[in-house]
Amino acid sequence: MAALSVRRWTPKHVAKWLREEGFCDYVELLCNRHRLDGTSLLALTEYDLRSPPLELKVLGDIKRLMVSIRKLQKNNVAVLEELGLPFDAHSPSGSGGSLDWLCNGESSRDCDSTDTAPVGEDYHQYTNGKYKQQMRRLDPECWKTVLSSIYVVFVFGFTSFVMVIVHERVPDMRTYPPLPDIFLDSMPRIPWAFAMAEACGVILCNIWMLVLLLHKHRSILLRRMCSLMGTVFMLRCITMFVTSLSVPGQHLQCSGKIYGDMWAKIQRAVAIWSGFGMSLTGVHTCGDYMFSGHTVVLTMLNFFVTEYTPRSWNFIHTLSWVLNLFGIFFILAAHEHYSIDVFIAFYITTRLFLYYHTLANTRAYQQRRRARIWFPMFSFFECNVNNPVPNEYCWPFSRPAVMRRLIG
Repeated sequence: MAALSVRRWTPKHVAKWLREEGFCDYVELLCNRHRLDGTSLLALTEYDLRSPPLELKVLGDIKRLMVSIRKLQKNNVAVLEELGLPFDAHSPSGSGGSLDWLCNGESSRDCDSTDTAPVGEDYHQYTNGKYKQQMRRLDPECWKTVLSSIYVVFVFGFTSFVMVIVHERVPDMRTYPPLPDIFLDSMPRIPWAFAMAEACGVILCNIWMLVLLLHKHRSILLRRMCSLMGTVFMLRCITMFVTSLSVPGQHLQCSGKIYGDMWAKIQRAVAIWSGFGMSLTGVHTCGDYMFSGHTVVLTMLNFFVTEYTPRSWNFIHTLSWVLNLFGIFFILAAHEHYSIDVFIAFYITTRLFLYYHTLANTRAYQQRRRARIWFPMFSFFECNVNNPVPNEYCWPFSRPAVMRRLIG
């Protein structure tokens, strides 16, 4: 075998070499299961040994095997050059090792450890002459954004219809008085507070629309907003339909109201949908208490504004949180919802937002079968988003040019 060029080795030759070097335990894995021949053996790196599908677990074996491979590479430099894999005597991981060496558990593509920028890839050069690979371009996938927009519009329409059904089933206040609530019982009602809560929501919505307009990856942001908002409100449809709570205050003149035939119900649902369910637009509903839709909107807008603006924008982040918290306070001060309605809405919204973005930024879990089963919509919308979305801004229109230069 010594006279035979390594380039012409078959898996059987590699198996014999492994046995001679004392790695009998890996013959089955490398030669029988993965059909490693001479060429692929020369190209093998430590990153290959640590990563799927090999995933060797014994550190000592990994290091010893790499030492043997390095000796083999050193004796076959000419073959490596023919294969386009130049031998670097100072690289700790073999041919091409500058790209595959692990740095804190990650490939050097994520660490500034390469001295030359590979051809065909976008690398940023630091002042010390080293390179770091830039993140891949994020595909806006506008058609998915359109689907998510259709989804959230449908959910809002369905929510409006469920609110009509719930209004017909609202308990009679004479039979079912307001439930005991520590916060509501200890705080007098402020008549104008609910209008102030909606005003906080309108301000937050305008801030978010401005961020969305100027963000470079606005399509991905809008898709995430629509999918999350639609999912939370779909859950709200279920909870308020299953359980009908008595009204939280005597000031709410609510009684079971029959809207007649299906056409009348649809007309009322359209009125609620077109008015965004807000009292500022003249929409007044009863029975939709578990859980608070206003709290969901306030909290979701706050989290999106703070997530997709730079950490240094302290004023915007502080303003966003103040509007969110004051909006929640005004909802309770108006006695429009029980305290538990607001708490559950805040908890569900924040948890769903954080879970979604944690999964979106963790590629290892995103590709697993479990994610596709339990989070099919997430897997569909996020399958091609390979990196965390950076906070980059640009002017979306061609004019005025001064705005493009200022923001872009």
